[in-house]
Formats: sequence, C-alpha cells, structure tokens
Amino acid sequence: MGRMITLNRADGGHLDAYLSDIDKSRPCVIVIQEWWGLNDHIKSIVDRFEFEGFNALAPDLYHGRIAADADEASHMMNGLDFPGAVHEDIAAALDYLKTINPSVAVMGFCMGGALTIGAAARLEGFKAAVCFYGVPPKAFADPADIKIPFQGHFGRKDDWVTPAVVAGLEAAMTKAGNPPVVYSYDADHAFFNKTRPEVYNAEASEQAWMRMMAFLRARL
Repeated sequence: MGRMITLNRADGGHLDAYLSDIDKSRPCVIVIQEWWGLNDHIKSIVDRFEFEGFNALAPDLYHGRIAADADEASHMMNGLDFPGAVHEDIAAALDYLKTINPSVAVMGFCMGGALTIGAAARLEGFKAAVCFYGVPPKAFADPADIKIPFQGHFGRKDDWVTPAVVAGLEAAMTKAGNPPVVYSYDADHAFFNKTRPEVYNAEASEQAWMRMMAFLRARL
C-alpha cells in the first residue's frame, strides 16, 4: 500500500503525492488525477500499478482539495494552472522518480489525460505516455510535439473527447511521424472509473488496462 510524501518543485514550492512501495528494480509510472482530485480512486490505481510490478506516484495537483460534485470539480479544474501543473508539479514527480529508476512513463484520466499529453509534449525524460479520454487545447499542448511512444483509450459515446477530437489527435501525431496506438471502446467518458456506475464499463476498463500493461512493459 502507498503513502503520502512531499515533493520539492524547481520553483522552491512543494506538493504532496501518493507513492507506492518502492523497488529500484521496477520501472516507474506517474498517475495523473481526474478533475475530482487525488481521491481514493486514483490512489487505488497507484496501488494497482504496484501490484503489476511498477513504482507509481500520483501528484496532488489540487494541493489537498477534493471535489464533492461535478460543479466543484469543474471550478477546480478551470482554476488549475495547467502549464504550472506540467512544468512544476509533474516535473517534480518525474525528477523524484528518476532518482529511483530512470525508466518513467506518464498516464492519466480525463483532466489527467489532457495533462499527460501536455507532459509528453512539453517535458523531456519520459519513456512512454498513456492517455485515457483527455485531449487539451492545441494552444496548450500540440500532440504533434509528442516524440515518445503514446497509447490512447477513448469512448465512442464520449461527448467531451469526441471521436472527431480523437481522430484529430491521431492525424496530428501520424503526420508528425509518431503514429499513436489508439483504442476506442463502445463506452462513455470516464468508463474506467468504477466509482461512477452510471458510466463505468467493466469490460472496456479491463481491456484497456491489459492493453496498457502490455504497452508499458514493452517500452519500460
């Protein structure tokens, strides 16, 4: 089981993060939260990565706050400094994990999926990236700038990250010479989140997890 630690940012600030048990022989994964915050669901994914043979860490991008409902989550996400989250918070997580094992991937869900693309496009040092149903505005992070192996998981019923948005991401990366591995499921946005029974899809969730495990093990 994991524990909370404090990370040092390059700007002199700090943030907390949920860290799995560590084994220096294992590759590492940064898990980026949804718009709800660093809640028990995200912590359980860190624990699941540990069970699968990875070191994992989830930075607390909301600095202790967890949304109680969708309105609060939307407000908190819209108030997040996305460039700061990438260049300070996620960068601090990357720097920390690289002291344990230099083989590090980044992945995330929804808001965390968009930040995964941001981190993969803007930061150096990741070996691979996996995005679940999150694509940021191109002005913040252009998928064409991603140079590392990239896998994406999306829902065909998603009215946020629509199939057209996914097609645009795939086309941009392919045109830039780094075609992504993209999977689409007959599922809604947030289909991986088992705490939301109205959208959770057990079959798609398990299939996506197994595909991600194979992808990360091959590249880390």
